[in-house]
Amino acid sequence: MSQYSLFVDGNKSSSNTLLVRETDGATRPAKRAEILAAARELITTGELRRKDLSAPDKAMAFLKLRLAGLEHEVCGLILLDTRYHLITYLEPFRGTLSQAAVYPREIVKLALQHNAAALMLAHNHPSGLAEASSADLQLTKALQQALALIDVRLLDHFIVAGNEVVSMAQAGLL
Repeated sequence: MSQYSLFVDGNKSSSNTLLVRETDGATRPAKRAEILAAARELITTGELRRKDLSAPDKAMAFLKLRLAGLEHEVCGLILLDTRYHLITYLEPFRGTLSQAAVYPREIVKLALQHNAAALMLAHNHPSGLAEASSADLQLTKALQQALALIDVRLLDHFIVAGNEVVSMAQAGLL
């Protein structure tokens, strides 16, 4: 986003199109990917600090906005304090179309760094299949065990696929 800025053309003769102002001052209509990237940035910064993501339905709504429509896998973390209030949301792992390498050790380090008492894991399935794979189940179990060693609770693991979000806790898989 630092290479350009988005704005609405307020000219009455226009149709309120979102435009991109390039660094050289030139303007052009915004591409769908640029609009989505700007929306994701706004969702994550500023507004996120005021959100209570401790309830599964609130977390699911946020994650759908944040991860749906991505063409690559992303693993996100919602870090929570002892009262399950949001500390921060991070996306420490990015993958390809069908997989992302996620390391429990790195998640443990982030939980300790942010002094989290609990966390929720989330990732997307660009394929649109909203089901936990065997790799998802193995990761969840390994992460739950690793976090238990440092007294951090894994509250949920969400899978975002298109407009659908699956809670592994609600599905009895956690």
